[in-house]
Amino acid sequence: MNTLSYIPTMLIVWAVVTVSFLLLLAYRGQITRYEEDQLFLNGANNNEEQEQHEIVRKVKRIAPLIRLLGGATTLVTLSIAGLWLYDAWQRLK
Repeated sequence: MNTLSYIPTMLIVWAVVTVSFLLLLAYRGQITRYEEDQLFLNGANNNEEQEQHEIVRKVKRIAPLIRLLGGATTLVTLSIAGLWLYDAWQRLK
């Protein structure tokens, strides 16, 4: 079987992983859009402090998924390029 026959399937996998990765990045951007770097020294702004803690909790929860999907996107991209280069090398022989 020709190595280029795997590329359409890998492109579909790449598209799904990359779109998922980009959606998570957009979601994180929406969450952190209103995050502010503040230091709450007294209890007067307890509501704002709770909102900031909730934002940080959400960002920390999705951070491993973003790293995983970013790595998967890189791995699939390199695999597609590697297959294409391997096929080109075989055709040159």
